Amino acid sequence: MLAVAVTLATASAVLFITYADDPVTSADAVIVLAGNKQRLPVALELMRREVAPTLVVSDGLDPQNPRAKRVCTTRQAFAVLCPKPDPFSTRGEARLIAGLAAEHGWSSIVVVSSRFHLLRARLLIERCYDGRIAMVGAPLEAWRLPIVIAFEWGKLARAGIVRSC
Repeated sequence: MLAVAVTLATASAVLFITYADDPVTSADAVIVLAGNKQRLPVALELMRREVAPTLVVSDGLDPQNPRAKRVCTTRQAFAVLCPKPDPFSTRGEARLIAGLAAEHGWSSIVVVSSRFHLLRARLLIERCYDGRIAMVGAPLEAWRLPIVIAFEWGKLARAGIVRSC
């Protein structure tokens, strides 16, 4: 039992806590996935560094996220798109990314999400989008990690079983 617990804790740390960011140089768009409000500041910092000419804020008009809504509804120094994925899930966001990339001719993107979410998000996005992807992690409060990691294991298992875009 102890060996299983240690193995699970080690695997969780590698897959969800210490998963490294990809190097970021330039891209056609920076895409911030819906969810934790710590993601948008990371994406905005990338935009300040002029990594891409376009920012995509998934579900950016959500009234529960006033900062995202403000970015989506006020003039910015860069193009901003704020679509809501359908279905409202990471798989829906992967499909949305593929559609936007086809529509706008994007061959490279930077995706911002919470660090615990990077592995599964990459897996799902790669099934839908053929271009270059750089994944960048946003911080999360440490007290939330046990909860999100438990859910992420289940979601990762589902992503392994349901293999479509």
